[in-house]
Amino acid sequence: MRAVVAGLTLVLVSSAAIAQQPAAPTAPASARTMVSAADVAAMIAKAKVDRKADQALLAQSMIRLDQYNVSLEYRSAVANAAVHETEAELFYVVDGSATLVTGGKLKNETRNGANLQGSGIDGGQSRHVAKGDFIMVPEGQPHWFSAIDGTIVLMSLHLPHAPKPQNP
Repeated sequence: MRAVVAGLTLVLVSSAAIAQQPAAPTAPASARTMVSAADVAAMIAKAKVDRKADQALLAQSMIRLDQYNVSLEYRSAVANAAVHETEAELFYVVDGSATLVTGGKLKNETRNGANLQGSGIDGGQSRHVAKGDFIMVPEGQPHWFSAIDGTIVLMSLHLPHAPKPQNP
């Protein structure tokens, strides 16, 4: 009887410990249609561990469907400013806060694949963003997190521009 009670106690304690730990998403982003709150917590914990000391931004893909990509961005320092020429970008602040500059002109502009980047932005509009805020950055608009208050965790969704119809 003691062995049965001890075994049952071990199973219950083990089950409770496992239930308290969020599981990282196991399926690749292209196969997921949902990311739970526990998955997001696990991704944030992973970013804290995986981010290197000199790495301002660590991004992880959450969901990918065709040309749409939802990423979790863990930012702990200022990174480059960017312009996405063919896609808008929607940010949702999951946690933390920062100063976001939109508009203006990229400083020291260079091409980075399909996008432009720069060391910062001249001009533009600065605003403080914090947990719960949504921000839409239209395609072609410079944007830059010019100051990070500790860390900021963002959900970003790139929204490709629909191709323009060709004239017959």
